[in-house]
Amino acid sequence: MLKDRVVLITGASSGIGYSTAVTLSKAGATIVAGARRTDKLEELKKTVENQNGLILTTSLDVTKRAECQRIADLALKEFNRIDVLINNAGLMPLSFVKNLKVNEWDRMVDVNIKGVLYCTAAVLPTMISNKSGHIVNISSVAGRLIFPAGSVYCATKHAITAFSEGLRQELSKRSNIRVTCIEPGVVATELTNTITDDSLKSFVDSVKNMKALEAQDIANAILYAVDSPAHVNMNEILIRPVQQDR
Repeated sequence: MLKDRVVLITGASSGIGYSTAVTLSKAGATIVAGARRTDKLEELKKTVENQNGLILTTSLDVTKRAECQRIADLALKEFNRIDVLINNAGLMPLSFVKNLKVNEWDRMVDVNIKGVLYCTAAVLPTMISNKSGHIVNISSVAGRLIFPAGSVYCATKHAITAFSEGLRQELSKRSNIRVTCIEPGVVATELTNTITDDSLKSFVDSVKNMKALEAQDIANAILYAVDSPAHVNMNEILIRPVQQDR
């Protein structure tokens, strides 16, 4: 079902984005991958091409609306369609609010919320025109549960969960655009590397000692959603490691 479908993935240079690009390519999709780290994108490009996949990579900062529009325009120019958007780019610099890491709050809002909005805006006109498409938003278990030091991060992920449901109600029945919100628990990625609050060292260590999900586990969930029959709208997938209790 994915053969010849064009999939645009943000934050594709590592972790979930990278694994998803490789996995969907194996399933027959054409990949358009964007990220800030172009050297990592080159590695992704080689991996996909070595498995005889078709991929286009480009630099992308999702906090800049013009760049989000540019990658969508590039996909349309090269392949004349965008079938799936995977809004994966995200940051998780957890901190206690009292420590006032306001610059980190701004960055989270810019990447985790505005980046999703900008990329969605860039692909919607063609999906609506074609009366076909699938938008996959990577939220988090933090989009359901709030925890200390996660106030701002949780707020951004609650926003994505709400946005996903709003999109579904607006677009699925009227425009045949499916919407999926993926909500991972702890995943072994670079996400904790952005935490600068020293008081969270024990938390970071506990995460590293847990048998976490692998990026491939999330990629498999995304594949399941986007490869479902056309009449199936897989709205939410919450996936945690066995050892995670919240």
